[in-house]
Amino acid sequence: MNANPFLLPPAEQGADRFAELQTFVQVAQLGSFSAAARQREVSPSAVSKIVARLEARLGVQLLRRSTRRLELTAEGEQLLEQGRQLLADWLALESAVTRQGQPTGVVRINASSSTGTRLLVPLVAELMQLYPGLQLDLSFTDQVVDLIAAHADIALRWGRLPSSDMVARLLGQTRQVIVASPAYLQQHGSPQLPQDLQHHVRIGWNYPRAVPHWPFVVNGEKQAISMGDVLRVNDGEAMRALVLAGAGLARLSLYHAWEELQAGRMKVMLEDFNTGILEPIHAVYVGKPGQLPARTRAVLDFLKERVDLSYAETLPPEFKAK
Repeated sequence: MNANPFLLPPAEQGADRFAELQTFVQVAQLGSFSAAARQREVSPSAVSKIVARLEARLGVQLLRRSTRRLELTAEGEQLLEQGRQLLADWLALESAVTRQGQPTGVVRINASSSTGTRLLVPLVAELMQLYPGLQLDLSFTDQVVDLIAAHADIALRWGRLPSSDMVARLLGQTRQVIVASPAYLQQHGSPQLPQDLQHHVRIGWNYPRAVPHWPFVVNGEKQAISMGDVLRVNDGEAMRALVLAGAGLARLSLYHAWEELQAGRMKVMLEDFNTGILEPIHAVYVGKPGQLPARTRAVLDFLKERVDLSYAETLPPEFKAK
């Protein structure tokens, strides 16, 4: 038995176990030897040999290979999960030693299209200037993704969060409002009561988690109005564009419609019946707060400090339709 676990046996002293683990993780995440080879700038056969050497040293099969796809074995799943954390911890250690704690490495952030472009993108230049060692990998989609499956470090999520293993930091909150373009209102008129919406095109969401109604308060009682079946989308920017084009009414976050409301390109309706409920936005992540890599913690702290939605909690009177 090798008395020192950190000293390789003579036959294995030429092996780079860190590089082997990096290579395996890349193959598992990318789903192919060729994709990992391109990322590592080596040949696919070289990547295949590295993984085979790792399997031989561990004495287990990590990947099931076929002509069309790769599948992880149970042992491969375990090595991927713990290996990614090990690599992250090593990079965090390197950061602390070589850059006096300055965060370095890749931080993957997932957000909806509208949140990504309107809330996150304007902050990216400042974040990169503050932490030049960071590399950001941004993915914008209105489909809710699993952070672990998507290999995301942070996700920005609107609304109440379901119970899960994720940890959340509240970044801000915003009022929800019913909006339309002046052109639409001129042609179709303004609804005066929530029930008037049945005579208007309501632009809603088409993804499974969407709430199928708009909430109001009428004479102190809650009332739910179906958002209709005429026009539905799965992208926040597309919904905003449809409103601007005069296609119908939509229920948007005040922060999302703020620029258009300021410019008079949208108007708010039925505000007297607004529930006043504020929708929160959280930065969510998987892991314990005290055990996060320095790079992830730095981005979370930056977002907590720099995201300011206080302006979107109350509606200025001039935004209301006359």
